[in-house]
Amino acid sequence: MIRHYLRVTGESRLAVDVGGDPSSPALLLLHGFPSSACTFRRLAPMLVDDLFVVAPDLPGFGESDVLASISFEAMGNAVLEVLDRFSVGPRFIYLHDFGAPVGFHVAMHAPALVRGLIIQNANAHTSGFGPQWADTIAYWSNPTPENEAAATAHLTREGIRNEYVGGVPDDVAMCMAADNWDEDWRVMSLPGRLEAQRALVADYGNYVRRFTEIQGYLQSHQPPALMVWGRHDPFFELAETLSWMKDLPRMDAHILDAGHMLLESRAEAAAHLILDFVKREKGLG
Repeated sequence: MIRHYLRVTGESRLAVDVGGDPSSPALLLLHGFPSSACTFRRLAPMLVDDLFVVAPDLPGFGESDVLASISFEAMGNAVLEVLDRFSVGPRFIYLHDFGAPVGFHVAMHAPALVRGLIIQNANAHTSGFGPQWADTIAYWSNPTPENEAAATAHLTREGIRNEYVGGVPDDVAMCMAADNWDEDWRVMSLPGRLEAQRALVADYGNYVRRFTEIQGYLQSHQPPALMVWGRHDPFFELAETLSWMKDLPRMDAHILDAGHMLLESRAEAAAHLILDFVKREKGLG
């Protein structure tokens, strides 16, 4: 994987890791909160012999600048520019956490170019929201300063650590290195970054309001899909997996003994599943 730095609309700089042969099937890897393309540091090297892998640090994460306009739609447009720069046509899209609203913007912009979706602990249904979302849902309905403070209380070093080890068995937690959340928190503590994260928490409510439209896309287009889901995720309810399967009844679904950051402990298993999936589907599109 080679790191590139690109200027996109508005002169923001994005960091993008790219690897593999551009003539191979393309895979867009979209990470979630709170990390960066570093999420895929174990996975991507196992894929580049067979795939052309594009893994950006999403705007405001990792080494990518915060955009002038902070929203998932703006982030999606920035990723579309990245795909154009690397002349990516038909593509598989990996959706994780915050990568889901970005990935759906990309997918629904050009449905004919989607060769398949890979879903890893990414929410697109209200069934994924358990009691732990109560403060955030209240904030979307009534954005008072008090509700904002409650909805963004996770924006601390301990909250970042919980993204990795929250809810997982002790032996799985042992796979998680503190360097991960220390680096995420270092980046998030840079000027303007916490403000950007607060804006994304608010904008996620706009993504949720698009769920019916997104489910319509899934049901009507039926993109080939692979699910690789960490069952110990404390943020998205396991019932969410059934909602995905109802929308995509031919989806190949795998529930693994892992947490929200599944690739920290199960990257090799995920790589095998992804390569098998692409091998089956790469003749499509």
